[in-house]
Amino acid sequence: MASSQAGAVVGPIEAVAARMAEIGGPLEPNDGVRRFNEMYLAVTLAVAKQVAETGYERPRFMSRLDVVFADLYFDAVADAAASKTPPRAWAPLFEARSRKGIAPLQFAIAGMNAHINHDLALALVATAKEFKVKLIRNTPHHRDFTSVDGLLARVQDEIKEKFTTGVMRDIDRKGGRLDDLLANWSMQHARDNAWTQAQTLSALGGSRLLREQFLVAMGRTVGFTGRALLTPL
Repeated sequence: MASSQAGAVVGPIEAVAARMAEIGGPLEPNDGVRRFNEMYLAVTLAVAKQVAETGYERPRFMSRLDVVFADLYFDAVADAAASKTPPRAWAPLFEARSRKGIAPLQFAIAGMNAHINHDLALALVATAKEFKVKLIRNTPHHRDFTSVDGLLARVQDEIKEKFTTGVMRDIDRKGGRLDDLLANWSMQHARDNAWTQAQTLSALGGSRLLREQFLVAMGRTVGFTGRALLTPL
């Protein structure tokens, strides 16, 4: 792919990364939202590097998806800062952000649970509508979407190593709790599920009632999982 195409994608991603750095800067080191923000920032920078090196088949679509997706997290942060109730999927993380006995990795995965299992489907639907494309598997858009899965898996492993340190590493070695947590939550599986959820939402587009009911159920399920992920060790 031409370098100009790659630059068109990396620019918006870098802007998203700058916003994440701005959010994380003033937060306390043990703030659970900061822990998730650190993971998200690491993933974003890794994706930007890969895009600059390899590119996408549909760079404009993926660039826009990255921005729409990140904006949903930024909206949740803004709600919390304004003392508003965040979306149901995000509520567990913001409620538990200062709670003792929760490992950094738990906060990071709980945030990814909310963002990928809830927000990603919404971002896919919105971006597909904007670009007037259908969310079909084995298309250029889907291939681009899945092309970063291997990278994300590697970044997830690196984050686990970074966050599982000191006392938390000792707990992990003795009980295996954090290993079990990571084994039972796969970023790749969550992203694949988000594509399916987005297809379902698109199919329900003609029925406002069914779509609203689906979104409520999805938010409730993701929120329930988030609370389970944030159970103190």
